[in-house]
Amino acid sequence: MKKVFQSFLVASFAALIFAGTVYGQAPSVTHGNSQLAKGVDAAAQPLGAGNKPHNDSFVIGNDDMLSINVWKEPDITRSIPVRSDGKISLPLVGEVQAAGRTPLQLETEITARLRAYIAAPEVTVMVQQINSEKFNILGQVVKPGAYSLTSGTTVLDAIATSGGFRDFAKKKDIYVLRQGPNGEVSRLAFNYSDVIKGKHAEENIALKPRDTVVVP
Repeated sequence: MKKVFQSFLVASFAALIFAGTVYGQAPSVTHGNSQLAKGVDAAAQPLGAGNKPHNDSFVIGNDDMLSINVWKEPDITRSIPVRSDGKISLPLVGEVQAAGRTPLQLETEITARLRAYIAAPEVTVMVQQINSEKFNILGQVVKPGAYSLTSGTTVLDAIATSGGFRDFAKKKDIYVLRQGPNGEVSRLAFNYSDVIKGKHAEENIALKPRDTVVVP
């Protein structure tokens, strides 16, 4: 009788272990399948218009470098600069006005023209390099003039880009002229001698398009 009872306990214990193993694995298998299904659904969804990789707030200008991509049309896809007259030329499209438009507006125009030759053209326009936004630096620097403005260009960057100071530059009296939205002009002081010593770092502002750095 004792042996029968021991055998019963062993069998019951084994059954509990098996049931616990199956129960513990089942949720992970189901969870895995659920995640896989979600991944397949996400991959199957096409990119919407809001996900196109370009900035619709930027206005294209002369000399900007554009990347024109037409899906499955390598003869039209290319990088192209905006000419001084504000236009670009593409096969099948011809001349089209680019300057003064956003990338999305230009994309819409190119798409409309290509429909005469391609059933369902898919066009993407991106600004590859901004050359139209410029700043000026005048006065006692080696190379005064207008320079392309890249993101984050500061007053110190502008001085370095222009070749540095001439011998009699008044480094403490530099200023930036900035035109506001209503046409008013503000004058922002910049003391080079202080800034390079770590003082008044806030004077080393990031330049905006059409800012003029004056070095007396």
